[in-house]
Amino acid sequence: MTVPDHRSSDCRAVNGVLARVGDKWSVLIIVLLGGGPKRFNEIKRMVGGISQRMLTLTLRGLERDGLVTRTIFPTIPPRVDYELTRMGCSLRAAVEPLGIWAQNHVPDIHKAQEKFDKRSLRRPG
Repeated sequence: MTVPDHRSSDCRAVNGVLARVGDKWSVLIIVLLGGGPKRFNEIKRMVGGISQRMLTLTLRGLERDGLVTRTIFPTIPPRVDYELTRMGCSLRAAVEPLGIWAQNHVPDIHKAQEKFDKRSLRRPG
């Protein structure tokens, strides 16, 4: 195993990648596209609460980073499919366990938050 280089330029590069995959929507979209190509409106329906603008920006960012491909089919109206690239598939394999962990621990986290909030209300300012 190699020791990571912590020069500031390397840290900035890694931070840029982590910012993309750590944003609010990217990981969810990556996981959804793991089931195969999807159309824009199909993704929008599957991702509750995302605006059309935010979905467009997120998909463009994922495409720019080489994680998603966009294919336009010459039909009327034009059909556009989004799917994971090989690198996007490897990212999915890395983040899917995190999503499963989060899903399994939502009740525990909510309990801990409630306990903390009750305790915080009793503390003097």
